[in-house]
Amino acid sequence: MIVVMRRGASTSQVSAVVERIESLGFRAHLSQGEERTIIGVIGDERPVGVEPFEILDGVERVVPILQPYKLASRDFRPENTVVSIGNAQIGGEKIAVIAGPCSIESREQLLETAWAVKEAGATVLRGG
Repeated sequence: MIVVMRRGASTSQVSAVVERIESLGFRAHLSQGEERTIIGVIGDERPVGVEPFEILDGVERVVPILQPYKLASRDFRPENTVVSIGNAQIGGEKIAVIAGPCSIESREQLLETAWAVKEAGATVLRGG
């Protein structure tokens, strides 16, 4: 589940939520954004439910997440992920065009392909 803290929640309020999570046998994963803090509860929290967290000071809401990839969900991390590869960025506002051969047969073939890929507008070269 995900515990969303109110804007301006104090450090002691966040710490109290983390302590409650850990006292119940779960792990806490903090994600501090510019406006608010989100705390991921790692473990099968279904038997416990949301009540032990909703009553804590500074908590805005508690969102149960039943999907297997909590840490990758938009509920946990709503901002875009941007990965840099050299000067190219994948994610964010731009579309990354990645191109290249399915198999690399020679250095010469790879270099020719790299120039063609670059001229066509791709930002990342890949090869199989």
